[in-house]
Amino acid sequence: MDKIVIEGGAKLEGRVAVSGAKNAAIPILAATLLAEGESVIEGVPDLRDITSMARILSCLGASVNREEEGVVRVQVLNEDAVEAPYDLVSTMRGSFCVLGPLLARRQKARVSLPGGCVFGLRPIDLHVKGLSRLGAKISLEHGYVSAEAGTLYGSDMYLGGPSGSSVLGTANVLMAATLAKGKTVIECAAMEPEIQDLSHFLVKMGADIKGIGGPRLVVRGVERLTGARHRIIPDRIEAGTFLMAGALAGGDVLVSGARPDHLSAVLDKLQSMGIDLRVEEDGIRVRGNGRPSPGDATTLPYPGFPTDLQAQLTTLFCRAKGISIVTERVYADRFIHAAELNRLGARIRKDGASVIVEGVESLSGAEVMASDLRASAALVLAGLVADGTTEIRRVYHIDRGYEKIELKLSKLGARISRVTTSEGESSEPSSSPAESHLEPVMPGSPYLDTREPPC
Repeated sequence: MDKIVIEGGAKLEGRVAVSGAKNAAIPILAATLLAEGESVIEGVPDLRDITSMARILSCLGASVNREEEGVVRVQVLNEDAVEAPYDLVSTMRGSFCVLGPLLARRQKARVSLPGGCVFGLRPIDLHVKGLSRLGAKISLEHGYVSAEAGTLYGSDMYLGGPSGSSVLGTANVLMAATLAKGKTVIECAAMEPEIQDLSHFLVKMGADIKGIGGPRLVVRGVERLTGARHRIIPDRIEAGTFLMAGALAGGDVLVSGARPDHLSAVLDKLQSMGIDLRVEEDGIRVRGNGRPSPGDATTLPYPGFPTDLQAQLTTLFCRAKGISIVTERVYADRFIHAAELNRLGARIRKDGASVIVEGVESLSGAEVMASDLRASAALVLAGLVADGTTEIRRVYHIDRGYEKIELKLSKLGARISRVTTSEGESSEPSSSPAESHLEPVMPGSPYLDTREPPC
């Protein structure tokens, strides 16, 4: 098992490129199940979650090949399979979005209840509600969602929940509606850039979607969709993580590819803390200028502050000059990282759906355990500025959503490495996250871990 080892205190200087957005790539790959012919997706990040999604598509009769770095070709060769098995779906919640395409294209689907990061309940009721409104008969049995519909029919629906709109729920219903008969109106649709990207891909395939980027999507069903070529948007969560790394560790960092129009709430929050940010032609530059001012933040659906950057912002507040408050309105239990940050010398106290963070002069390196994907990134940020050595275990979490993060940070000057451990003993650092867990994937080969069957 791997761990990340960081010697804190190094300033970050230089340029770091943002990879394609994982949370856009996964539903877009799922959408290829709707198409006749081949789809070519560019800018696909090399992540564990993407490999898992490729294996699910393979189980469902698709050929999935990586032609060159970041380019993935997908073509459905057989439409007989309708089941996405537990062993694959349980590792990644995003894979649940194959439900809508399977139902629309094959009239039947059996998809395992999803897994992913463990930080509280994330129900699928909005998925079920929306697909039922389109005419699907849905049941839950033996840990699987079974859905069936001879024909889907357009309908008006409201997809808001207790915490606002659902990104995956919107994606599932949107994809199913593209092949439904008649018009579908989705009120309180998710507005995230990843949903916009999915919508643009569907339009390239021949879908009729109006209102992209707003809370009301109008979809007129079409007879067929065909394969298309599309480039994934940059990952706004990775971009925000690197901006906070630059703010914490000082120096001068250009986050290349970061889109300010996708990060307005994040940029506003960082600027309110006195952090020096400059929007440039090819990205966003951050300059470290000492400990930031304290602040408060509340996570909300887009365009609010993203829940996927809450843990990283909490780390930033750990070094602020005063007391800060973070309130989680999307996933109230998403504060598992607080205890591990306290092991590094932070002063964080949980109070209901909020944490109160008292900024400290310095953090102290220690051994810590990653609990989920974004918590992993928060611990990496803390390790960059902690005195001494920080060892982060269970880094397979971070490999799900950050492409070679230790290599990107080391090129900026961070003293960070990945170490493979065996029976408690450390070996030399491995060369990359992908090589630590998967067989090498050469251009033109199936995008799968070939050591075990895909399903």
